[in-house]
Amino acid sequence: MRKFTIRYKLMLLVLCLVIGSGTIITQVVTRYYGEALKAAALSDAEKTARLLALRAADKVLTNDRVGLHDLFDAQMKINPQVKYLFLVRDGRVIAHTFESGIPTALLSANAPLNADTGRIEHIVSVRDGRRYLDMAWPVFGRKAGVLRLGYGEAGYRRAISALKIRIWLITLAVLLIALFFSHLFIVRITRPISRLTGAVKGIDETNLPEKIAVSGGWEIERLVVVFNHLIGRLREYTGVLRANALSLAEKNTELDRIHHQTRMSFEISQEISVLPDLEAVDAFLTQRLGETITCKKMALLVFGSGRNRVYTCIGGHVSAIENPEAVSRASGLVGKHESPVFLSNAELPVSITDFKDAERIAFFPLFHQNEFLGAFCIGCPGDCRCLASELHVVSLILNLSAGTICRARNREEEIRELKHRLDQSSNYGGIIGKDPKMHAIYNLIEDVAPSEATVLITGESGTGKEVVAHAIHDKSGRSDGPFVVINCSTYPETLLESELFGYEKGAFTGATGKKPGRFEEAEGGTIFLDEIGEISAAAQVKLLRVLQSRKFERLGGQKTIAIEARIIAATNVDLVNEIKDGGFREDLYYRLNVIPIHIPALRHRKNDIPLLVRHFIHKFKLLHEKSLIKRIDPGAMRVLLNYDWPGNVRELENCIEHAVVLAKGEDLLLSDLPPVFRVATDGFSALPQPEETLWGTEKQHLIQVLEACDWNKTQAARRLGIGRSSLYHKLKRFRIASP
Repeated sequence: MRKFTIRYKLMLLVLCLVIGSGTIITQVVTRYYGEALKAAALSDAEKTARLLALRAADKVLTNDRVGLHDLFDAQMKINPQVKYLFLVRDGRVIAHTFESGIPTALLSANAPLNADTGRIEHIVSVRDGRRYLDMAWPVFGRKAGVLRLGYGEAGYRRAISALKIRIWLITLAVLLIALFFSHLFIVRITRPISRLTGAVKGIDETNLPEKIAVSGGWEIERLVVVFNHLIGRLREYTGVLRANALSLAEKNTELDRIHHQTRMSFEISQEISVLPDLEAVDAFLTQRLGETITCKKMALLVFGSGRNRVYTCIGGHVSAIENPEAVSRASGLVGKHESPVFLSNAELPVSITDFKDAERIAFFPLFHQNEFLGAFCIGCPGDCRCLASELHVVSLILNLSAGTICRARNREEEIRELKHRLDQSSNYGGIIGKDPKMHAIYNLIEDVAPSEATVLITGESGTGKEVVAHAIHDKSGRSDGPFVVINCSTYPETLLESELFGYEKGAFTGATGKKPGRFEEAEGGTIFLDEIGEISAAAQVKLLRVLQSRKFERLGGQKTIAIEARIIAATNVDLVNEIKDGGFREDLYYRLNVIPIHIPALRHRKNDIPLLVRHFIHKFKLLHEKSLIKRIDPGAMRVLLNYDWPGNVRELENCIEHAVVLAKGEDLLLSDLPPVFRVATDGFSALPQPEETLWGTEKQHLIQVLEACDWNKTQAARRLGIGRSSLYHKLKRFRIASP
């Protein structure tokens, strides 16, 4: 009963004086104080939202997103109680202050009551349990969107907690006074407590006993239970502290790794600044970033300054894609993603072959002085282990490299512009060449094309007589009319006349209907008669009449047909010698030879060979899908320059196509050229020199090509760029027989 009396007195004193009064005072004071703080916070949140809505309306309506972001950032700095800001317009968030993205549930958590009045909701964060006063305020009558402002409740709740602490401190002071006076009454019964104190005196973080065993009455036993519980809690907290120490050590290790990556990024930015072009920049980035991240499939996409092409850089190889659709897709992609994101293959603006097996692609947009340059792409497989910190370092390196990439892009553009200008200066109506002899022909074409005069084009086989004829047609007033080509050497004597002038039904066996001739097809345009020296005497007579009167009759017909077509003829034989030998009419020659144009042989304008080689490489690498090929090896070019080219431009074209088909790398090598060019690697000193006359040159070249093809006439005709019938005609003409 005595023990109960002492406990009762102590509990009555502590409960009545301390707990009772402290609880009542705390409840009353904190209630009114808390309501006042809450009302002040609501008023401050509403005033801040109203002011921000007014200032944000102008920036939203003028589409000033940068100004809107700056406004939000400034407000966050001015008022620390504002924890987040974002503005929603037409269902899209156009500005926000979240660093890692807006929580999805937050978008639909609140909305204004109408176009003039805002609304406040109490929101609790699921992530960290923080409480916010969420204010939804209409901007410009909701026409400019809805402003969402998160006002933290932590401020006034801390004030309430601080008030509670102060009240409890006062209560504690009262308790101490009460204990002082109570000590006079219970000093005799505190001896067991002293023993308990001695038992727990040696307890520290290294010495936490499982249990304290002290007896001394019912109260002391209760205290022992409390101490034992306290020791258990201390043991738990000690374990937590040890775990925190280990976590801190791991974070220090991670900090060291980030420091190393940051230092490496600055070293990379210094090294990359001296690289000259996109190839070197891409190769360097691929190598150095491959040392940092796990994924090794990388590609650099750079857009031209005029947004008319996309440069794809993969493994140091640069190719240009001039695809308006790809450029348009890229522009749309930039609008959606201005920071690193993961995309699928279908979302990329251009197709990248190396990324076909990648399940997702890390897309890093590149900007330099507010100009979108392109993106750096990293293909990630399904088991990708790219850490977020590694991607952050990649983004940092690319931002530091943006200036160098822009400079390399501009240099690539300048080189392409220079090449384009060079091509324009050496290309006239499809004719490649800048030799003075060719410029003389260009000037002659300009003078001749507007007239209706008959033109006779002479030159060796393969010099491009048909191309010159086509240029005359394109520059003339008949360019909208047809350009009809007929090779006179490919038709037998009996068929050439019917091909030129047409025939009526029943004109000869097999003529089951009438057929217009090539002259009629060329009405209003130009007819090009190639190999004019090969036509028969009968056809020459009829052709002479056409040249004189512009009239003729179909075979088997009586009706005279008048034509309005320009005639251009070409031949690779000396018509003057043919006239002397009686094989060609002199009067027809003078009718044809009104404007003579002689095309020089390729061996007489060897400075044009590099231009022609580059033109044919570009042509055939597209035709045969060999986009890897870029240039010709200097040694192979020397061989081509030393060769006499009896087959002229046609032979060079066939030679380059042969090399492009066989090429395996970026360069056309000597080993890729046809066998006839590999007879001697020191130029063509081992090849027999052709005779000086045109007749001897063509004959010698025919023999060389036939020997290189092992006298396979089909293969030889294909290499020479002529038909089999033309080849047999030349063999008969030069009296060349198989050995």
